[in-house]
Amino acid sequence: MTKHVGVVGAGTMGVGVSQAFAAFGYRTTLVDTGDEALDRAREAIARDQRFAALLGSRTPGHRVMEHLTFTTKLDDLADAEFVVENVTEDMEVKRQLYHALEDVLADECIVGANTSAIPITRLGSFTRRADRVIGTHFMNPAHLKPLVEVIRALHTSERTVRTTLLLLDTIGKQSAVVEDSPGFVTNRVLMLTLNEAVCLLDEGVATAAEIDRLFVRCFGHAMGPLATADLIGLDTVLYSLEVLLREFNDPKYRPSTLLKKYVDGGLLGRKSGRGFFAYDT
Repeated sequence: MTKHVGVVGAGTMGVGVSQAFAAFGYRTTLVDTGDEALDRAREAIARDQRFAALLGSRTPGHRVMEHLTFTTKLDDLADAEFVVENVTEDMEVKRQLYHALEDVLADECIVGANTSAIPITRLGSFTRRADRVIGTHFMNPAHLKPLVEVIRALHTSERTVRTTLLLLDTIGKQSAVVEDSPGFVTNRVLMLTLNEAVCLLDEGVATAAEIDRLFVRCFGHAMGPLATADLIGLDTVLYSLEVLLREFNDPKYRPSTLLKKYVDGGLLGRKSGRGFFAYDT
């Protein structure tokens, strides 16, 4: 039975994933390379919990924080039974992390890769536990979205799949199991939509507000594609498109020049305060 969950990477996804487990009483350890990132994560979680309390959450904020540990030491994951990896969409960064985790994690520990587009089989090849590597693609915000896309890689064992589905069920998450492919189901479709919306904006076909209003009002989407890109992070959208372009060698995944310009200029969406829309930080 899983008692200790590790979360590696204290960015937007790591913050949400750690909250999701801590809210259901799991001892949860959030790891990042620097204290500054962990301080931001701690503040973000505290803010989210205060907001949840105003909405009548049944999980008091102090209870969530009681189950959380913030650390820069991978060694603190030595007794974890399940670790969710959320680091940046950079293959070399992930390779180095997976190699480092091999020296720390218990033999039976399962690693859930929360990547946007990188094939899970490739991530498993960086380890000696390919049968215990599985894709756990949480949606943003991870502690609120009800469904997780679970990706079965080439060597993922049935025991790993069963354990993962059971664990997700205990934190109130539904699961959809899919086979391994770059971008899986969700991002293989979504990234094309987001990129095409940016192209429309770049061509002056419509404003950002009008593009999004069409999707919200005509199709019933909770938010339009450009607001969705801002929520995900424009850098993550760009990295995902670059992975899809490289993996499929299909020009339909070629990133918009405007998207690349925004990322180069530090306009990354909600996390930077401005992307296609402006946000309070």
